[in-house]
Amino acid sequence: MATPYVTDESGKYIAATQRPDGTWRRPRRVKDGYVPQEEVPVYENKYVKFFKSKPELPPGMNPEDATQAVSGAQKQSDAAGLSKTAKRNMKRKEKRKQQSQTPQEAAEDVKALSKELDRMKVTEEEKRVTAEHEAADPTAAENAKKIKNLRKKLRQVEELQQKVDSGELKTPSREQLDKLGRGQALRDELKLLEGYL
Repeated sequence: MATPYVTDESGKYIAATQRPDGTWRRPRRVKDGYVPQEEVPVYENKYVKFFKSKPELPPGMNPEDATQAVSGAQKQSDAAGLSKTAKRNMKRKEKRKQQSQTPQEAAEDVKALSKELDRMKVTEEEKRVTAEHEAADPTAAENAKKIKNLRKKLRQVEELQQKVDSGELKTPSREQLDKLGRGQALRDELKLLEGYL
């Protein structure tokens, strides 16, 4: 809203206005070139002006293509950055959703979930252990879990040994030396458990 200026022979001034409580404000004299505070434009430095004038998309890019690319990248980053626990929680949510859905919606979700599971990397050895685990009794399931943990520990021991051999780790700590010493015992236990499967 522009300020109401009044001009007469005495000069330029802002006319008297009435307050909400019924009292009147006095008329105020205004010098030439005066700009009221509410009409002063906000200062913007040259960088802000540059970025405001810059287009959001590259020249010639279709806005529909940009939205599709952003949504596709978002889905990929969501699936790739999840931990095992987060993936497990996602499966639980899907299960709850399936229980409250119609059969057609459930079939569509099953297809989408199977595609996402196909993208996850599973080694041949883990597939074999999992298949045997499903077919066997609970003790086999426990053995499969122990085998997986032993392999992880062996990998850590081998990585530590490589660091020591390459000279990257010059003075290993006592705990690291103990871990290196347990390597052969871990291998023996792994062979024993694999013999049961």
